[in-house]
Amino acid sequence: MSILSVRGLVKKYPAFTLGPVSFDLEPGRITGFIGRNGAGKTTTLKSMLGFVHPDAGDVEFFGLGFKDHEAAIKSRIGFVSGGVDYYSQKKIKTIASVTAGFYANWDAGAYSGLMDRFRLDPEKTPAQLSEGMKVKFSLCLALSHKAELLVLDEPTSGLDPVSRDELLDVFLDLKASGVTILFSTHITSDLDKCADRILYIRSGRLLADSTIEGFLDEYRLAVAGPQGFAPEQEKALAGLRRTRDGASGLFRKSDAEALGLACEKPSLESAMVHLEKEFQS
Repeated sequence: MSILSVRGLVKKYPAFTLGPVSFDLEPGRITGFIGRNGAGKTTTLKSMLGFVHPDAGDVEFFGLGFKDHEAAIKSRIGFVSGGVDYYSQKKIKTIASVTAGFYANWDAGAYSGLMDRFRLDPEKTPAQLSEGMKVKFSLCLALSHKAELLVLDEPTSGLDPVSRDELLDVFLDLKASGVTILFSTHITSDLDKCADRILYIRSGRLLADSTIEGFLDEYRLAVAGPQGFAPEQEKALAGLRRTRDGASGLFRKSDAEALGLACEKPSLESAMVHLEKEFQS
């Protein structure tokens, strides 16, 4: 059974339309949700969870329809958004105490352990925390009620490299204990460390729903000098990027082989940048 099933999700704004978007999450896996700013990542997550009302689509968590079981579902989910603010002058121990009252499964020991792990002082207020420390505090709250699914919107944004790595270690520990994680990010190196799969969204539509290796195996990267690519090669380009000495081009694997190009498999970041360049052209 899928722990999350999204079918035909649509949200329309005057200048942007999300969807239809459909995907499933398997239990105990980490899925990275990638795409450039404005591609629809946050809109998808908020539409799934009812923070904005979608115009169409069905969402099920744990085999339960979200519309009919919202309260029960949310008690089993941890959600962190970069846009969440707290009472700036209240001590974070007070905020945590209030939050605990909303969850029957609140685990004070898990909360205390995470506070120690992230080196957070419960006597401080949100106003005294850096942006990165605010993210860590949000995660402490989200991870402390035995959530079966974590939905995280840019959780590593604002964190320094060491703190990001520590957080990814937490993700891997949670995965080992059976927790399912969906997190959006623009830092593709984070996915290289911990993600099993990716969802890649572009202009409101899913371009890929695959393992990272499966996605990257579809493409090949070739380099051209100042003269650029030959006309027949240009026609096959999936994306083109300028370099200091010429250009690099992304090709479908089959096209690269047919053209006899000397290629290598791209990194996730390189593939995404090239594909976005093609989309803008």
